[in-house]
Amino acid sequence: MADDGAALPGQNPRFHEDLVGLDPYDPEARAFAEHLDRIERCGPNFTIEAALDGVADFADSSNRLGGLRYWVSALIVVLIVLGVIVAAWDIVVHALAWLAA
Repeated sequence: MADDGAALPGQNPRFHEDLVGLDPYDPEARAFAEHLDRIERCGPNFTIEAALDGVADFADSSNRLGGLRYWVSALIVVLIVLGVIVAAWDIVVHALAWLAA
């Protein structure tokens, strides 16, 4: 498809490619364009940066949720943090026992 010019600042280029005919100033259309950008994003998933991007995506999506889904995502985060604390405590206890022996 031919490009008719540069996109305006803050305007998603999807409105010239995939979402032709939709109003680029409509909040729902903008949200849909951002959703398409998120689901089509690909890159190396084995790097630390990709892992942090995944955590950021999870946090953003859980902040958009409401009600029961929000509380379930908050519970998942609490369980992960609790698991990290228990694992760290176990490592410290074993390390101190090994050093004392």
